[in-house]
Order: sequence, then C-alpha cells, then structure tokens
Amino acid sequence: MKHNIVHFEIPADDVERGKAFYAQLFGWQFSGPPGFPDYWTVEMAEGEAGPGLAMMARQAPGQVPTSYFDVESVADYLVRVEQLGGKVLMPKTPVPGMGWFAVCQDTEGNMFGLWQADPAAA
Repeated sequence: MKHNIVHFEIPADDVERGKAFYAQLFGWQFSGPPGFPDYWTVEMAEGEAGPGLAMMARQAPGQVPTSYFDVESVADYLVRVEQLGGKVLMPKTPVPGMGWFAVCQDTEGNMFGLWQADPAAA
C-alpha cells in the first residue's frame, strides 16, 4: 500500500459561503451524505480521479484542513503513531458501509487522519 491521501476536509466558519466560493471557483457541486449534518462532499466530474473532498462546519477555532491517509488497519497505525511520539486525537470511528477513520497529531503538532476502507464497517 502506498498510503496515499484519500480524503481531504476543508473547515469553514460559514459553510454556505465556503460552498459558494468553491462552486464558483472550481465548479464543484456539493451533496450532504445522510447521517452527517454540517458535512458536504464534493461531487467530482465524471472521469476525474483524486482524493475524496469535503467541506465541514469548523469544529474548533483554528481548525485547519485535514488530509486522510489510506492504511491497511487504522487500529495498527494508531499503535504506531503513539509509539513514534504522536497522539491519537480521535479514536478509530466507523463510517457505516464505507470504512474506519481516526484523527492523529504528529510530533510537530500537525493534525492528520487515517482511513481504512471497509464496506462492513458499522
């Protein structure tokens, strides 16, 4: 596994304003997945490849965009993060029918996410 960036989240103080900005700038279209209030995914144009992209309501002052890296096992990588001096900020969490994620902090204070695809996640 190459551990590529598979998802990217952009926080916004005013989500409607942020969505309008990117819709006009790049032509992005947003949709709200069921069960995720204040969270909108970007619909990529047919044939375009790239990481998943979403806009979300800012959850804390100073929240910055977060990149999620593809891993074989979120649980295994959380152990490695802590062994290497990083911190687990949000534990392994299911996204039903899609996979598992967790949010971490590296040794330099940067936030990043881990993503494990798993259609059986519940």
